[in-house]
Amino acid sequence: MESTIPDPHTELPTPPPTTDRPGRVEAHGIDHIPDSERHGRPRDLFAVWAAPNVSYLNLVVGGALVLIGLDLWQSLAVIVTGNLLWAGVGLLAVSGPAAGAPSEVIMRAMFGVRGNRVNIAVTGWFVSVCYLALNWAAASLAAFALADRAGLTPGTPLKVLIIVLVAAGTLAISVYGHATIVRLYGPFTLILTAVFLLLTGYLLAGHADWHYRPAEPLHGTALLAALAGGTALIASAPLSYSTSADFSRYLPRTASPRAVAGWTAVGGFVPSVLFTALGSLGATTLDMTDPQSALTAVLPGWFRPLFLLAVVLSAVANNAMTAYSSGLALQAVGLRIRRSRSVALDGALGIALTLYALLVSNFLDTVNNMLELTVALTGPVMAVYATDIIRRRNRYRGPELTDETPASPYWYSHGVNWAGVTALLLGTAAATLCLATQLFTGALARLAGGTDLSLPAGMLTAAVTYWVLMSRTHPTR
Repeated sequence: MESTIPDPHTELPTPPPTTDRPGRVEAHGIDHIPDSERHGRPRDLFAVWAAPNVSYLNLVVGGALVLIGLDLWQSLAVIVTGNLLWAGVGLLAVSGPAAGAPSEVIMRAMFGVRGNRVNIAVTGWFVSVCYLALNWAAASLAAFALADRAGLTPGTPLKVLIIVLVAAGTLAISVYGHATIVRLYGPFTLILTAVFLLLTGYLLAGHADWHYRPAEPLHGTALLAALAGGTALIASAPLSYSTSADFSRYLPRTASPRAVAGWTAVGGFVPSVLFTALGSLGATTLDMTDPQSALTAVLPGWFRPLFLLAVVLSAVANNAMTAYSSGLALQAVGLRIRRSRSVALDGALGIALTLYALLVSNFLDTVNNMLELTVALTGPVMAVYATDIIRRRNRYRGPELTDETPASPYWYSHGVNWAGVTALLLGTAAATLCLATQLFTGALARLAGGTDLSLPAGMLTAAVTYWVLMSRTHPTR
């Protein structure tokens, strides 16, 4: 039986220490994990973060860098630079063992009990559901191709069925929860790495131009704009994981913070760099406006189904984590339902958005627009979170964080920490002014010749504002 969300005025009995086991529905939601139920090792986090990043979506994004006009080496430099933000994901993960709580609860320390509900609803839950749709769209396109190879013409009814089946497999993992994710993601990482390394071999064998330069190389302001926009595009992936404590909170309180941060960051960084770079390499000779068709065309017949199955599996691995966190987010905003039901609710909405992305909109445009715009939200959130960890020296008390009453030390002013809210609003405003995307260009970005500086502007503004305001209103002791 799953536990319900703790009532603000009562405390539910602590579940037995055997609840977090593979193949068993996780009992905990956003409640505190007591020391008696902590288990695991920091190195377990490597596979948890590697599996979802051995990803077809990384290939798509890597190809997009070449499509916007960068040469190969410029693309590779952007890939490495943007993925340095995985260090931030690692830093956020250290708060999980300290608090024994997920990120969605820990952020009450930054925004207050009530203020955090709004923050999580927008920057946590909404962004997660959008990512569910993006990854399911990528997986479904591969599944459509598999159906076509099997002689089943994927009309609209079959496409809808495939999308629902892919989503159902993903949500099953999310419902079983933390221990199942940790157990499955080791084999997932090995399988996906093997397939994508084979793909790498085929591309390097005759479909990669290491000296590639576009027919009309970018210069001056146009080059700066492409470099900045590409960096923001790459950084959008690690920035979307401000919930990394969700997967570290079961670790013992004594787990080394350096190990937690290191295994998390390396697990995300290494596959993200390698396989995004592979997308850029492919784009030097292939038409990556339709990456799936371009890649499968150069593969031998026996390998094509394996590649397509790997695309589906990588999206399932990515989305199982995303759906897990989105379910916790719904609980954190105040929806009093079990975690399994909140996951199912998010899954239904994600399916609806996937149908739109595939049957109405253009998939590649949807990916680029979504990832570019989210930086204005996710960058400032990560900056505030990271700043708070540094200010508090990672000292969080889980039981106090789960208290949603006015007696909570994180109630602040009527449930709102205005230092955090102000920092987030100013950071988002600064990032928005500096955005330069197909959908929107901010005033400062226009003055800068279309150069997208939303990433540094948003994060620096949020971090500095939060530090200054908290130092004045809540000085550390």
